[in-house]
Amino acid sequence: MRVRGNPKAQVVQIGARLDAGTSAGTRSQLHDAVDSGEGDLILDVSRLEVIDATGLGVLVGTHRRAIAAERRLVLRRVPPRVMRILAVTRLNRVLHVEAEEVAVA
Repeated sequence: MRVRGNPKAQVVQIGARLDAGTSAGTRSQLHDAVDSGEGDLILDVSRLEVIDATGLGVLVGTHRRAIAAERRLVLRRVPPRVMRILAVTRLNRVLHVEAEEVAVA
């Protein structure tokens, strides 16, 4: 996981897995990022291949922590497979998913 910050937002790159095996470390790092920054906390999940219920719990917990810190959690570059999971669980209605910019030819 990589964290980059600027005055308006922090960008965190999530790895290929967010599951029971990786969630404890990821949760800790995301909570530290929420607590230490300002503005939006943007999670770039473009490399995310595997997510399970534990991983979804990490996202929801980080979302709640961000709200408590008067911040916003934003998911960026969500792969179609992960977007389907968010839609089936209706978390796409709770978590803010950044809209893909469409190039106009």
